[in-house]
Amino acid sequence: MKQNITISLDKDLIRTGKVIAAQRGTSLNRMLRLELERIIQNARQYDMVKQKAIAAMKAGFHSSMDRYPSRDELHER
Repeated sequence: MKQNITISLDKDLIRTGKVIAAQRGTSLNRMLRLELERIIQNARQYDMVKQKAIAAMKAGFHSSMDRYPSRDELHER
C-alpha cells in the first residue's frame, strides 16, 4: 500500500533534482523513492551480515590440528 508523505527541500535542490530526473527519463518522486529503497536495502543487508559475523565470532574457529605450532617452530631457519 502506497502512502504520500510531505518533505521540505530547498527550491534549488528541487529544481536541480527535477533536471537530473528528466535527463534520466524519470520523475523526481521515483528517483527519491528508488534511492530510499536502496538505502534501506543496504542497511538491512548490513545488519544481516553483521549478525552472521557476530555469530561466527562467538562460535570461534576450530582447526583440525591437535595444537598450534610454537613461534620457534614457525620461524625455524
